[in-house]
Amino acid sequence: MDADRPNPDRLLESLKEEELAAARGKLKIFFGACAGVGKTYAMLQACRQKQAEGVNVVIGLVETHGRAETAILLDGMHVLPPRKVPYRDRILAEFDLDAALALKPALVVVDELAHSNVEGSRHQKRWQDVEELLSAGIDVHTTLNVQHIESLNDVVGSITGIRVRETVPDRVFDAADEVTLVDLPPDELLSRLEAGKVYLADEAARAARNFFRKGNLIALRELALRRTADRVDAQMRAYRADRAIVSVWQAKERLVVCIGPGQSGEKLVHAAARLAAKLQADWIAVYVETPALQRLPPAGRARVLSVLKLAEDMGAETATLAGSDAATTLAAYAKSRNASKLVIGHRLMPGWRRKLLPGLADRLAERAAELDLYLVGIDETAPPADERRSQPGKPDWRGYGAATAIVAATTVATAALLSVFELANVVMVFLLAVVGVAIRYGRGPGALAAMLSVLGLDFFFVPPRFAFTVNDTQYVFTFALMLVVALVIGQLAAQLRFEATIARLRERRASELAGLAQQLSAALITEQIVGIAIDRIDSIFSANSAVLLPDSRERIHEPSTPSDAATLAQTDNSVAQWVYDHQQPAGQGTSTLPSTPARYLPLKAPIRTRGVLAIQPADRALFETPEDMRLLDACAAQIALALERVHFVEVAQDALVHMEGERLRNGLLAAVSHDLRTPLTALVGLADTLSQNELPPVTRKELTLAVGQKARGIAELVGKLLDMARLQAGAVKVKRDWQSLEEVIGSARRQLEPVLSGHKVSARLPANLPLCEFDPVLIERVLVNLLENAAKYTPPGSEIVVSASVGDGMLRVCVDDNGPGLPAGREESLFAKFERGESESALPGVGLGLAICRAIVEAHGGRIYAENRNEGGARFVFLLPFSASPSIDETRTQAHSSDLPI
Repeated sequence: MDADRPNPDRLLESLKEEELAAARGKLKIFFGACAGVGKTYAMLQACRQKQAEGVNVVIGLVETHGRAETAILLDGMHVLPPRKVPYRDRILAEFDLDAALALKPALVVVDELAHSNVEGSRHQKRWQDVEELLSAGIDVHTTLNVQHIESLNDVVGSITGIRVRETVPDRVFDAADEVTLVDLPPDELLSRLEAGKVYLADEAARAARNFFRKGNLIALRELALRRTADRVDAQMRAYRADRAIVSVWQAKERLVVCIGPGQSGEKLVHAAARLAAKLQADWIAVYVETPALQRLPPAGRARVLSVLKLAEDMGAETATLAGSDAATTLAAYAKSRNASKLVIGHRLMPGWRRKLLPGLADRLAERAAELDLYLVGIDETAPPADERRSQPGKPDWRGYGAATAIVAATTVATAALLSVFELANVVMVFLLAVVGVAIRYGRGPGALAAMLSVLGLDFFFVPPRFAFTVNDTQYVFTFALMLVVALVIGQLAAQLRFEATIARLRERRASELAGLAQQLSAALITEQIVGIAIDRIDSIFSANSAVLLPDSRERIHEPSTPSDAATLAQTDNSVAQWVYDHQQPAGQGTSTLPSTPARYLPLKAPIRTRGVLAIQPADRALFETPEDMRLLDACAAQIALALERVHFVEVAQDALVHMEGERLRNGLLAAVSHDLRTPLTALVGLADTLSQNELPPVTRKELTLAVGQKARGIAELVGKLLDMARLQAGAVKVKRDWQSLEEVIGSARRQLEPVLSGHKVSARLPANLPLCEFDPVLIERVLVNLLENAAKYTPPGSEIVVSASVGDGMLRVCVDDNGPGLPAGREESLFAKFERGESESALPGVGLGLAICRAIVEAHGGRIYAENRNEGGARFVFLLPFSASPSIDETRTQAHSSDLPI
């Protein structure tokens, strides 16, 4: 009963997964073979039913393709206005993700999951928009065609001759909470196409000649049905695993063929392949390695591996299992994979042997009665002479010698005990010695120890002593029992050693893979990944390896790291290029260029192949062991994932730099076009006017003052651009000195007297404010920019207050106004370069003043921020490090200048 109980750890994990799933929205995909089967129509019908049940449904985006019956279903539903996006002289309608998130309805309809968004959208693909909706707890209904699934894209392309570029990763489809298959027979779909219910007339005629051929539709329909069935099968297997259901549910045909060490393996594989093809079933070729089979000669093991390779080439999944009993292990594996049929070899043995030693078929029928057994007749012949010669060599006599010595020592030790204890207790001491020998040295030495113990007990302790005769027949039973116990313990010890060996191998593989993954996760550049991969692969497999990467022209090249020189001399770039192009392994141990000294494996990542791993082990047996090959494939997958991660990090960084450069360029162009071009145009006009001789002196003076004002404005703007460039380049050095903040504020106010003339400006400083250490010229520039900014964005007559305080080791300076305040949510972005308080404004400025303030304050080791005041208006605050000022005697007055002109 305990074996049927669900695993507590698995139950806890399931509960955690259910908690996470409860916070996410539910994804329902209406899945079909191709366009026109009615996916959108079925989806809208389901949504109208949801709306009738009181669910808040929003139509995010639906493509009706001009179908009137589909458009009618939108009547009376809340349709979200599309987002208009300019693209190549056109305006395109896209799904408005932000609007959907702001509404936060219970259900959003987003048609065509595989759609690619217009450049400039938040996500490249619509399925990524759907992922964000699901993360926000919003349910989503969507549609998908079979040709848009990533793993089936090339299959559909080979069938139809048309390769679809828009795809959805398989994991998105598999993770959907519900998939509804919308199916339509090919003849009915063609009738709909002719009636204009799929495409318009011109498009329908072209589609009928190309994609919508009847053969294509039949093949696509089968693919859609099979993909849906595979998904349901995976769900059913997960359900059985969650609830520890060991019985087989024969919902889908799957058979397992058991490969033995004999010469009939190929016959079994061929028979299983024919049966799987007839039943249209998946099949798995399995080899169960028991303790006895671990002693197979090299020729026998090579034969097993070649049969497994043959099965894999014929389309089977292969597995190597370890277990002490082949029938028990095979039955448990078949049940875990929900296999309904077992194919095994069978040879008729004499009746007495069949009764004493039941075969694999009899034991399987006893342990897995619900499985169908298919017996393939085999005729095993004796192994070849060379294979017989390669049987295990001479036994290790050290165990037998140790057994003899231990029994002798036990006899001597127990001789002194006979006068104290009964003979039955002495028997137990001998039995303990036999058990110890069997556990330590195995079955053979244990049996010898049992026989010697019986003889020693009989000769030295059982009356008559010093003779091999027994007066009491009960001792015969004791002797037989000791022998049986020794044999049983020896068998158990051999089984435990075998299982411990398998466990150590599995633990080593898991730890090696985990170590590789941990090191690769910390790598930041491609060179680090290559170095880590080579070091770990060489260590794990005792091999020489190299990682070959493609260049910008998709040509494989050799890494330039000096440490790889010895390894790279043995690589063949032409083989590596073939592997990269065809995404298939080649070289030693494969059917492609097997004479090549090394094996070349494609580094396949989820998006594309990232390179080639070349490995040349010291022992060629590596390529003949399925477990080691699976570990090598897993290592290659980890390396590929790391290379893809670093690649996309670099792409993201390049995109970020490009976007920032574009933003700066646009800001600079806007500044030049607006804030430079406008005053320059005014200057040209004023100069033309001044050139007229008949102007009265008063007018000429006014024009001259206007020219000076415009010129000063241009000079100030250009100065800010240069200041920002010098600050970013690090050309400005902070020259700290002990200064009075009140004097610096006064100097800033005097500079801005014309600008501040229409505002009331006051300074509210503590009477005991000490001297502060900062660069007076640079801090004066900060105050000038903040005061100018306050005067620019507040109406005439507004009050501007400058205040300061000291606390927690910081000098806090505030510039407050009672104007309209800051734009909501943009308090931080105002400090970015070329950022203005109003995107479109007649006020002059390029949006660099606050950016310069931040650069100066941060150069002092402080920080600056902005916020809206509760009583109305804006507040700009900057904090500077503060320490106690020196005494007057220690204060030195020194000339101070700054690299930043004022």
